[in-house]
Formats: sequence, structure tokens, C-alpha cells
Amino acid sequence: MPPQSSTMDRPAVGTARPQRSMVMLVLVLGTLTAVGPLATDLYLPAFPAIAGDLGATESQISLTLTAAMVGLAVGQLVIGPMSDAWGRRTPLLIGVIAFTVSSVLCMFVPDATSFIALRFVQGIAGAAGAVISRAIARDHFDGDSIARFFSRLVLVSMLAPLLGPVIGAQLLLVGPWQLGFAVLAAVSALSLVLIYFFLPESLPAHERRPMNGRQLFTTIGGLLRDARFIGPTLTLGLGFGMMFTYIANFSFVSQNQFGASAQEFSAMFAINTVGLLLGTQINAFLIGKVSTSRRLAGGLIGAIAAVAALAVLDVTGTASLVSMTAAFFIMMLSNGFIFPNASTMSLASQPPAVAGTASALMGTLQFALGGGLSAAATLTKSGQVSLDSMVVVMLAVAVAAGAVFVYSQRRAARYAI
Repeated sequence: MPPQSSTMDRPAVGTARPQRSMVMLVLVLGTLTAVGPLATDLYLPAFPAIAGDLGATESQISLTLTAAMVGLAVGQLVIGPMSDAWGRRTPLLIGVIAFTVSSVLCMFVPDATSFIALRFVQGIAGAAGAVISRAIARDHFDGDSIARFFSRLVLVSMLAPLLGPVIGAQLLLVGPWQLGFAVLAAVSALSLVLIYFFLPESLPAHERRPMNGRQLFTTIGGLLRDARFIGPTLTLGLGFGMMFTYIANFSFVSQNQFGASAQEFSAMFAINTVGLLLGTQINAFLIGKVSTSRRLAGGLIGAIAAVAALAVLDVTGTASLVSMTAAFFIMMLSNGFIFPNASTMSLASQPPAVAGTASALMGTLQFALGGGLSAAATLTKSGQVSLDSMVVVMLAVAVAAGAVFVYSQRRAARYAI
């Protein structure tokens, strides 16, 4: 591992820059981290319309979502190390340009096969914003400053995947499904302007690492063996898997099993989104008063308790739309502690010179665990998700996240002795 670099070698955004500069950094990086997730689910309400327009089956259109998720995971593993070797701005600008162009091309696809291929490219390009924005944050911040910044960043970026389907549904009221991709292209073009004019290079040339296969595998191997990094990273991925199981499946459970209308589901979804945002802001308020590890532990305890309560409601047959919303609200509020603090502990444990690779590995594991675990809830005899299958997956994942965190903290404490 390279020697730790001094924070005096770089601008200390959290302490030295004016508040206006901080707001601009949150705006730019928040937009970047939101673009990729927004691209995955903004068009979900338009699936039937897209299938009819392209003469494709529903399964073929579903593959476009899978292709984008795979692209996001693969792209982060490639782009993260590139940013450690070339600096942050060049890979970021290339990625944003590619995302803008691919979004425009998605509006004119002639068939499902072309659509799937373009969505894969769009996912890879969108990964640039997610992975490099976290690396830039590590370049600028350390300690409580990075925890505070991640709380603000989560507030901005988590709105995208949670509100994407709602926005997509409203766009269908005013135009065809292609309008969603026009919006994505416009947001990406805006972020390109913000990057070019307001986001200077944050990784000095003397801290960059040559990009070669041997060096990359050595760095990744070191990260996987470092309990200070891999423990919080797996905790983050499992927490995301717990939340994504809810996001991907509760629409079916609430409407098919409990008879909720689309409007009632939207209301519950909105309430629970407020829970996540509230959690991030309470977490930000506690920075400097409670340690990062304790804030993360509190979030894990809250999430386990919320999902356990949901399990009790399910087993006793007393679950209702109101009681489930209350349990999910607490779970989402708890995730508002898990996401920024796990990200902070992972990236703050590593020097800025490997922040791109560390961010890439963290993001890839997050998407892999999130997508894989949420799909496990559909592995039932009928092939249909139910509250039973959701609870089993979410409770197992929540407990696993807690166990991984406790074990990794003990391992990390041994290294510190």
C-alpha cells in the first residue's frame, strides 16, 4: 500500500473552502451519483409501452434493466482504477459524454436487442459518476468531515432511485416513453457543464498510480484482506440489499397481497423515502458527538429491530398497510445511518491514491449484493414474491450485516494493537 498522503497536499474542502464552494461540490457530486441509479428505474413504468412499441416481450425489456445493472457494476471496476492512474476529471468527462450520447440513442432504438446493448453501454458510462464522485470526496475529506459530506451526498443522491419510478410515471402523462431518456440526456448534459466549469482535478499528478494488471490485482487483494475496508463495505452492500429487496418487491406485495391501490403504494413509498432522508440528517447532526462506528452500529440495530418487527407482524397475521409502513419507515431511517457511515469507514481507511479502486470495489459489491439479494425474494414455489419471502430475505440480510460489522470491528481492532 502506498504511504498515507498528507491532507496538506490537497485543498481541505471541509475546512478551508467557503460554504458556497461546499454547496457546489455537493450539487455536482450529488448529480453525478444520482444519474446512474436514475437511469436504472426512471423508465420502469414505461415497460409495457416500450414492449409494445418495439414489438418485444416483457422479458426482453426486463433484460434492459439487467444490462444496465451489469454495466454499472462492471464499469465501476474499470473506471475506478482509471481515475487513480489518470486523475478524476478525464475519465469523468469521458463517462458523462458517453452517458449523454447513449441516452439520446436510446430514444431511437429500432428493436429490443439494440436497446439492451445501449443500456449496457449506458450503465458503464453511468458508473463513472458514481465511482469517481466517491473518490473525489475521499480526495478532499477525512475523519468527521467525510462522514458529514457523505450524509449530504446521500441526501441528494438517494432521491434518484427512490423517486425515479414516480417521476417516470408522470413523464408518461405528458409524452411517450422516449421523453424519459431525453430527461436523462438533459441531466447528464447539465452535469457535464458543472464538471467542466466547477469541478477541478482533485488528485495531484504525483499521487497517481500507474495502471497495470499486476498493480490492480495487488491493490484489490490488499483491499479484500483489509478488515477496515472490507467489513464496512460488505455491511454497506448488505444494507443496500435489504433496502433494494423492499424497493424491488413491495409494489407487488402491497398491491397483490394487501389490495393497495397504486396511489396508496405511492403514498407509502413517499413516507418511507422521508424516513431515509430524515435518517441521513440526524446522522449529520450527530457527527462530532457520536463516533462513526457507533452511528453505524445504531443504524444496524435499528434496521434489525424494524425487520424483526415486520417478521412478527407477518407470523402473527397482523400485518397491515399502516403497520408495514411504520416498520419500513424505521428500517429506511436506519439505512440513513448505515449508508453514509459504512461508506465513510471504508474509504477513510484507505489513502487517496487508491480511492478510485476502493470506491469501484465498494460500488460493485453494493450493486451485486443489492441485485442478487432482492431477486432471492422471488424464489418461491409460485415464482411470486410475498411478504413471507421478503421478510425471510430482509431479516437474514440485516442480521448478516450486523454480524459482518461486529466481526470486522474486532479484526480491525487487532490490527490497531
